[in-house]
Amino acid sequence: MADPKDVTGVWYGRWTSGSGNVLPNRFIALLSESAGIVSGLISEPDLYDTAGTLHAIVHGSRNGAALAFTKQYDGSGRLAHAVAYRGTVSGDGTEVSGEWALTRHSGAFVMTREVFTADELEEAEEVELTVPLGETR
Repeated sequence: MADPKDVTGVWYGRWTSGSGNVLPNRFIALLSESAGIVSGLISEPDLYDTAGTLHAIVHGSRNGAALAFTKQYDGSGRLAHAVAYRGTVSGDGTEVSGEWALTRHSGAFVMTREVFTADELEEAEEVELTVPLGETR
């Protein structure tokens, strides 16, 4: 049976700052986990450049429910620094919450994902297969 705490997948998150100097933001993370090693990509809106998007590379690890990773902004936007994240994966593997920190700032984060059972995916596939050709939904 697969480990429900495996963080592989798409996550939707928010982070907030402990100080008023940093605006809260949201992000999308695409993570992959293999043997406890976590890697992936994060994209988030650049709140100081409304036309921009910030991109980061993720490297870290998970041990049981404990998740730790570094988000390294790739420099394609305004930022090129690293941020340390430490959090806890919920028992059902649908939420991670914890704290982030860098030199002069820190705060909280939470990220969630939808997890589908094999039965739910099979049911969705059956619905798709029953739509007659030429018809739209």
